[in-house]
Amino acid sequence: ADEEQNGLVKYSWKKTADMESEIFHLNTETGEITLLRTLDFEEEVVYELEVQARDGGGLFDTAKVS
Repeated sequence: ADEEQNGLVKYSWKKTADMESEIFHLNTETGEITLLRTLDFEEEVVYELEVQARDGGGLFDTAKVS
């Protein structure tokens, strides 16, 4: 594991639609994604989110979560 600033990772949405931000919550410290309400698969069949992780040294990466 990295030390000091490089070991501090922050998570954020790379891009998200308004509807998705009303459904999902992203913990910026842990990267954990939780539901704010029940999913309605009649409303949307697949949800695809992009999460970005950035360390204190300025390095970052992005992942898609479906």
